[in-house]
Amino acid sequence: MCWCQEKQIMNKFFVFCALLSALFTSCVALHVLPSKKVHRIEFDTTAYNQEHYFVYPDTTDDVFLRRLRTENGLLEVIKNAKNDTERALMLLDWTHKQWEHNGSNTPSKSDAITILAEARQGKKFRCVEYGTVLSSALLSVGMSARQLGLQTRDVEITKIAAGHVLAEVWLPDIEKWAMIDGQFNLMPTLHGVPLNAVELQKAIVEKEPFQFVSLSGVADAKMHKRYMNFIPHYLYFFNTSVDKRTKPKKWHIIEGKNAVMLVPKGAKPPTVFQRRSPMNHLYYTNSIKVFYAKPTVRSASR
Repeated sequence: MCWCQEKQIMNKFFVFCALLSALFTSCVALHVLPSKKVHRIEFDTTAYNQEHYFVYPDTTDDVFLRRLRTENGLLEVIKNAKNDTERALMLLDWTHKQWEHNGSNTPSKSDAITILAEARQGKKFRCVEYGTVLSSALLSVGMSARQLGLQTRDVEITKIAAGHVLAEVWLPDIEKWAMIDGQFNLMPTLHGVPLNAVELQKAIVEKEPFQFVSLSGVADAKMHKRYMNFIPHYLYFFNTSVDKRTKPKKWHIIEGKNAVMLVPKGAKPPTVFQRRSPMNHLYYTNSIKVFYAKPTVRSASR
């Protein structure tokens, strides 16, 4: 290929990149896509209300979780784990490998057993389903876990892509919550200690030397960059359901709401998702101590 031909190809490439950049900028300006700007956020670190707590199931008394655990051999998956972090990473890896991501496909029912059955028929699902299956798998082996919804700062006015779903797991041996993303098969850590979603946001803003890890080890530079191009702007609003049990006799709620949203201090609590879906099921709090409290386990029969 001569120099002139190479120059023409390069010019076309640069024009293509410029058009893509202009298109993305226009979409953001029109609030079709969310802004990727990352904001410094703060929460109340002192307030705590004992009546505002989440409920997690007793695995031995939950028929659905027992079936999920048995049918999928989940105790076998984690049998060689040396600690709680390894257990979480093993189930994270297992979940990630059950299907390939498809951001627009949904299962016929939203429970983990249905999702896995349809995945084995060749179906592919969203981040939501990774969060569902991963949190349910962790619960089924006796680990407290929850599906965690993330929303961007401009969630109310953005038309699409304003949310992401993953999971968090309580690690008893280190007494803390850890974020785990089934779609990407990653857990954030800082100096070897797993981070929850709020801690990751702080580490990003403060440019701390955090890493992303999976069962196979620390993510390489390419994967790190890929995830950092995706996740930071989603870490603004955080929400999760109040009661994680399958079929209790009475659902636990907080002030009439079945889910809690952690809202940064000074931020307006969002009441609509992507312009059209009301979020009237949320109890709003600024309290880290409420949102990241140690899990409270209740029998499924209660």
